Amino acid sequence: MEKKMRMKSRLKYLDCFLRASSVPLNIATVCLTSTNRQDNLSYGPIRFSNFLALRYMACVSFISAAYALASSFASWVEAVAARAWLFFIPDQIVAYLMVISTAAVTNFLYLAYHGDRDVTWSEACSSYTAFCDRTRLALVLHFISLFCFFTLAVISAYRTFSDFNPPYVPTKEPDEE
Repeated sequence: MEKKMRMKSRLKYLDCFLRASSVPLNIATVCLTSTNRQDNLSYGPIRFSNFLALRYMACVSFISAAYALASSFASWVEAVAARAWLFFIPDQIVAYLMVISTAAVTNFLYLAYHGDRDVTWSEACSSYTAFCDRTRLALVLHFISLFCFFTLAVISAYRTFSDFNPPYVPTKEPDEE
């Protein structure tokens, strides 16, 4: 029992550290993404608001930062922290939203760097190098934050379900007659 309490105490510190660490990562992602624009004399200006994947990543990063900040403070309030299920569902939702936004921007960057010959899309990053570099940096920060939230989802699942005993499974099958 004492070992379980020490484990939960260590997890509380790791939990708070991961939540606090994801806040600046998400804020940096929002700032890099929302200020990302570049002009090109041949093709014209490009900005993040032209692309749904980048707008989605900025929104998810903003929501994640706000949730991480609020939940890091709430994790130190004993009445809230004792109810592990209050963190379980939002942690899962934020982790899944971050997976989706990471996948969308990764696909966007792949097309921007390599194009798609089947639909005659040419690559764009040779013309918009600074835009692609900033988007790639924002994606790396978003991915690190995703790792934080993935770990938080595992921790909150452990906290929620560790208080329950496993279901009873009989060791012998009943005799068939």
